[in-house]
Amino acid sequence: MIKLADIHAARGRIQDGIVHTPCKESQAFQDRIPCRLFWKFENLQRTGSFKDRGALNKLLQLTPEERQKGVVTASAGNHAQAVAFHASRLGIAATVVMPEFTPLIKVSNTRGYGADVIQMGATLSDGLREVERLAEEEGMVLVHAFDDETVMAGQGTIGLELLEQVPELDTVVVPIGGGGVISGIAVAVKTLKPSVRVIGVEAGAAASAKASREAGQIVAIESAETLADGIAVKRIGDLAFPHIEELVDDIVVVEEEEIARAVLLLLERERTVVEGAGAVPLAALLAGRVSVAEGERVAGILCGGNIDVNMISRIIERGLVGDGRMTHLVVKVRDRPGSLSFLTDLMAARGANVLDIHHRRGFADISVGDVEIVIQIETRGQDHVSEIIQALEAQGVAVEVDV
Repeated sequence: MIKLADIHAARGRIQDGIVHTPCKESQAFQDRIPCRLFWKFENLQRTGSFKDRGALNKLLQLTPEERQKGVVTASAGNHAQAVAFHASRLGIAATVVMPEFTPLIKVSNTRGYGADVIQMGATLSDGLREVERLAEEEGMVLVHAFDDETVMAGQGTIGLELLEQVPELDTVVVPIGGGGVISGIAVAVKTLKPSVRVIGVEAGAAASAKASREAGQIVAIESAETLADGIAVKRIGDLAFPHIEELVDDIVVVEEEEIARAVLLLLERERTVVEGAGAVPLAALLAGRVSVAEGERVAGILCGGNIDVNMISRIIERGLVGDGRMTHLVVKVRDRPGSLSFLTDLMAARGANVLDIHHRRGFADISVGDVEIVIQIETRGQDHVSEIIQALEAQGVAVEVDV
């Protein structure tokens, strides 16, 4: 297992090549979470995630001969970008194997940093076999995304910073994928302040650490597609598992809708962009999976911000619908002049903004003299939607919410 000395050594090694990220107390969720909440903004690292720390620590310890042969890794995106960026800075050739459905921004950024990218398989675990082949046959140095003590020590520098920034820290909530970052953080904080609770959070679609803890041994799972692609692994690391078993107090799981909601709330309330993996600490706190007391000092690790813009758009739209701030109403009216004007006037009178209108005649279950109109409107919330529906029904209009 790694030691505190390994983490201190890593800090001295990488301090000029990474961002000393802020850890700020949040005022945005006081109405939802009773504790004093602090965010560690690892999404502000140079390549957008905490992976800069471990990747750089590994690369800086390569021998001249190893640098000459180049490095290879498998990554869902964040580790890939970190390896590509820092390898390029150090003049080291890098090859990265990424899952086929990795978000475009992560693939393009990795290539942009100068790495040779190979896309194959559905998950991170699928690419590891190709990485092992390249390492064996071509002599490249494997830079594992999480199951490497040098990488884990680099990630552990987050823990050192946390205790300096929040000296009275009570609890830290950390995303779990392969287990590297939570292992490093746990070693740092538990060694320096054993009273700190370390809580891990996994996506329900890829909860390998929780399954392994329940089984008492490492188990592989059939992971499903998840918004938290950065922590979607089928199996936690062999080196990470004993650290987790000894030092992590609890592991909780969050579901896809909870993750999406957390991404939106961090964007809207905290004014910060995070990916699905980075949002799981907030998702767990909002869902009550992590018990916290009033006044307790809790830090959440916003581990990464590399999210595809199209995905952000879908999350925003879905969140607006869930809040009732955007909705589709299906109304049936007589198919004659003035019917549409009547509807839009009613919407305007009640403060709704009409975004889109679509008429359905031939494909709707209506009489020949009627028309079905689908109206997308922007509203203030669920109560406002109910008010508009009641106003339409009072005028004899058949209406329902299109879900």
